[in-house]
Amino acid sequence: MRLATIDVGTNMVRLLVAEIVRGGWRAVERAQRVTRLGEGQADQGPLGAGPIARTREAVAVFVRRAETLGAARVRIAATSAVREATNRAAFVAELEAATGRAVEVLSGEDEARLTLLGVTRGLPHLRGSFVMLDIGGGSTELALARDGRVAAAVSLRLGVVSHAERHPGDGRWDETALARLRAQIDARLRGEVPEAISAAGATRLVGTAGTVSTLAALDIGLIEYDVERVQGHALARGAIEAILARLAALTHAARAALPCLEPGRADVIVPGIAICLVAMERLGFDVLTVSDHGLREGILCEILPHDSPA
Repeated sequence: MRLATIDVGTNMVRLLVAEIVRGGWRAVERAQRVTRLGEGQADQGPLGAGPIARTREAVAVFVRRAETLGAARVRIAATSAVREATNRAAFVAELEAATGRAVEVLSGEDEARLTLLGVTRGLPHLRGSFVMLDIGGGSTELALARDGRVAAAVSLRLGVVSHAERHPGDGRWDETALARLRAQIDARLRGEVPEAISAAGATRLVGTAGTVSTLAALDIGLIEYDVERVQGHALARGAIEAILARLAALTHAARAALPCLEPGRADVIVPGIAICLVAMERLGFDVLTVSDHGLREGILCEILPHDSPA
């Protein structure tokens, strides 16, 4: 039996088609497309007509692909941009009409819970307590995990898209602009991350989503993205600082030409790295463990047949 999940994010739409096998599942196909659904949305504004059309088309293509591959169930889940949108109901209805499938809008808490499920299934050696960092297009989730469960979580309206949109130009960030960006992020984390997470004494920080996996690919020096090499990679704070300095000096076009950095991430990667670094500083971690698995995998794990060990 095959199952599929589609993650409708603020910056990207992601597809995972998996086959249920003994001991869990194996990926049949992974795909993603930049649609920038949250473009111009700002805080709790409406989704624009252009982003809606791009996203509707991408999701419809992914649904058809999942059906072609024999998926018995396709679960579509939308995150930050949709849950904050003033035209949320109209968008969901349009997407359901275009795909013939139900669309679920995840709360920030459910997004954190499902992402943690994907992370822990992908890195089964994780033990004890750790903090999970999920940097997205429209929001950032932090969760304290204890024995594979969420002990505390927060979803911040702090994503890479809005920060990128506030920085017009050719993509280069000078030292002053970077310092301002980091100060803004730090103020948000300082004011909104609860002590239940910041003072929990967790021994490890685990990061997931596109910013972190791209950082790992750049740190390793991959020419083509390799899930197996990225999964579990340890990123030192000093190495991340060096990558930030390197990428901040490049234009959008120069960054887009780098291996493992798709064009749709070229303008948002610097804000994403800044969020990553400030979170490490604020929480007191010098190393971040990378998880390629995240929300898509967590959604899949939740819909696995009960008699199928995951």
